[in-house]
Amino acid sequence: MVQFHNRPNVADIRAMKARGEKISMLYVTTLEEAAAADAAGIHMLSIESRFFSPEMRAAAGRCFVQVGLPFGPYGGLATAEDYLRAAFKFTAMGGDCFYCAASLDIQKALCDNHIPIVAHVGLIPSYITWTGWRAVGKTAGEARAVWDHVKQLEAIGCFGAELEVVPDRLGEIISRNTPMIMLGMGAGPGADAQYLFAEDVLGCTDGHRPRHAKAYRNFAAEYARLQAERIAAFREFIADVNTGAYPQPQHNVPMQDVEFEAFKTGLGL
Repeated sequence: MVQFHNRPNVADIRAMKARGEKISMLYVTTLEEAAAADAAGIHMLSIESRFFSPEMRAAAGRCFVQVGLPFGPYGGLATAEDYLRAAFKFTAMGGDCFYCAASLDIQKALCDNHIPIVAHVGLIPSYITWTGWRAVGKTAGEARAVWDHVKQLEAIGCFGAELEVVPDRLGEIISRNTPMIMLGMGAGPGADAQYLFAEDVLGCTDGHRPRHAKAYRNFAAEYARLQAERIAAFREFIADVNTGAYPQPQHNVPMQDVEFEAFKTGLGL
């Protein structure tokens, strides 16, 4: 069991909401990103179960870690017991809360077993066939549906919910009227947390970025530069092999003449 020591817990995150403190949150996939988040002072991390390990937990340091239990991780036949086993496994590794976008009955089973669950409302990627990739809640009817979904999650005991791509005014009124921690991703400044992907913050990819994404660095250009340097280095290696410039004497293992001659004599050469 990973020791908790002085890491923030559920009560600490709830207290931050009660005090009106802003919460920063990142989705990370590597040890380097987790360690950088801890060093920078990020409050919460979201880490998918396929990336989570004792090493990742250690790298995350004092960050409060949400471990993602993906929708349908068992070929679409997952039961509440499957999710419970996974949650207990990752609790032992140091998970602080767990993302689950499964059905309400599965989410409730997890909550009933005292597992802090973060659900998902608004634009839910695993349910995308129902809405398409668009903002959810721009009409009164859709906004009420998001509100009702939040209240259902609240009633079964969820700790929080990712609130994704909804109008800012809706995000604010929901966050003010629920005890759950609302983790806003494109939900405006009134959400309890501001949640982005590390790859967007770092500018790791070219092309389309979500409206709510903000790049603070241009890692894509750095990756392109490094790739060009890789290709150049490989070409230089090929040229050295072809001309005999590699290997040089310092790259070889020496052998004393007397030993080499004895070796050849033994072979009759």
